[in-house]
Amino acid sequence: MLGVNSIVMSHRVTGLCVRGYDSDVRIDLPPSYTKDCIPVNYDNIPTRDTAKQWPHLSGIANKIPPLLSCDVGLLIGFNSPRTLAPRQVLLGEGNAPYAIRTDLGWSVVGGSTSTLTDSEPRLCHRITVKELPPVTPIDVINVLESDFKDTKASDKTVSQEDLIFLDKLKEGIRKNEQGHCEMPLPFKQRPHLPDNRKLAEIRLGHLKRKFNKDENYRRDYITYMKDIIERGDVEEVHSEGKQGEQWYIPHHGIYHPKKPNKLRVVFDCSAKHNDTSLNDHLLQGPDLMNNLTGILLRFRKHPIALMCDIEKMFHQFHVQQCDRDYLRLLWWKDGDTETQPRVYRMKVHLFGAASSPGCANYGLKHLAKEHCQTHPIGSEFIEKDFYVDDGVTSTDTVERAVQLAQEAIEICKQGGLRLHKFISNSPAVLQNIPPSECAVNIKTKDLTVKDMPKERALGMQWSVETDCFKFDNTLKNQPPTRRGILSTVASIYDPLGFLAPYVLSGKQILQEMCQQGISWD
Repeated sequence: MLGVNSIVMSHRVTGLCVRGYDSDVRIDLPPSYTKDCIPVNYDNIPTRDTAKQWPHLSGIANKIPPLLSCDVGLLIGFNSPRTLAPRQVLLGEGNAPYAIRTDLGWSVVGGSTSTLTDSEPRLCHRITVKELPPVTPIDVINVLESDFKDTKASDKTVSQEDLIFLDKLKEGIRKNEQGHCEMPLPFKQRPHLPDNRKLAEIRLGHLKRKFNKDENYRRDYITYMKDIIERGDVEEVHSEGKQGEQWYIPHHGIYHPKKPNKLRVVFDCSAKHNDTSLNDHLLQGPDLMNNLTGILLRFRKHPIALMCDIEKMFHQFHVQQCDRDYLRLLWWKDGDTETQPRVYRMKVHLFGAASSPGCANYGLKHLAKEHCQTHPIGSEFIEKDFYVDDGVTSTDTVERAVQLAQEAIEICKQGGLRLHKFISNSPAVLQNIPPSECAVNIKTKDLTVKDMPKERALGMQWSVETDCFKFDNTLKNQPPTRRGILSTVASIYDPLGFLAPYVLSGKQILQEMCQQGISWD
């Protein structure tokens, strides 16, 4: 068998209609496509003589049109179902041919006089039609602009699992005694898990060995764990728990690439034991994050800019009591690695669980909707201008910015969240916000414009003094190879495409290297 593909240029024809040989019924055809020649073996076309050879078909022999000595001019396919719809069928016995009457007349299937030997080729044709619309100037502009802006569609599709996720949180979210929003772990189905404590003990042993090699890592790690225990995000466990409904989560620490002294403990919910992990059973939920480009554009819309941050956002949303044993962990009391590790469990949605970003975003939007009547400006800000835990917006007046900040602080307080690290290009705005909630590097300064620092707005450097975005052009030295150029081009963070004309040069070099087949290194 040999498969041959070929592309045939053709014209699109509309408005055709057909009728049967002795029929007045006209049938409109869908758009048709031209071809110089339709390859057909005339010996395979049933005729009146074919029908006369079979007793059950002899009665319709004279109703079959005569075979003309001309080229086949039209091939009707499955995209015109009315023309092929059977109105009457005459069946024979076994493998005998049968006749079909359609609106175009009678036709015989099978029973042709032609026979194929094993040495003769068989042909099977399959046609795929793809229409190419004419290219318009708008199409050209869209292609040219696609490399300079966020092209992600604003309409996000929602799967069945996403709907289940939303239903679980809608039914399970509530305000607990501490004033925090409490939600269930959104399981696909509540799992019965194997005992993986041995895995957690092995990983804790690895962590202990790393402590012995790196004193700074040890100190920062113990400090982090002490903080979350004292804050009430973690509780010690004194009961055995229900078999199959507990899971021990290994953990490790990572430093922020731009803040080398800031360690964050990551809880490895993807760690496998007996070919399963906690994340395998959790629903991730739909993408509830706002469009990054939209937030940044609204940030530049008005003269008064405002930024803020939710403190430890994930840990402000609690896990319902009956799910907490799935979030067990091993740790030494007071960080003393010479003692036996004890069993703790997280009370909050943790950094590392597949469901945590979705739960945190859902909880934040839930708070905003709860207070949309009493605090409409702050509610709209939280609903539309937050990207994970960072709030970025702008207003046309100082008064509106102050009202927005005050309403947003109050809404977050109602859900046990702390909105802090406020910064604005307007000193008058910051003077109306408690100093404890302003960014650390401006608390002790006189609020004059020239004292304003440079901050990050959703990853972009923003000069508060000049109210402009800036770019740090310090790039890592990379080897002049295909891999090095790709790494350099990909390392430039520019969601609004300000640097696209310059980055394009690097992309063109990379394109030429790919076309020439140059190896990665």
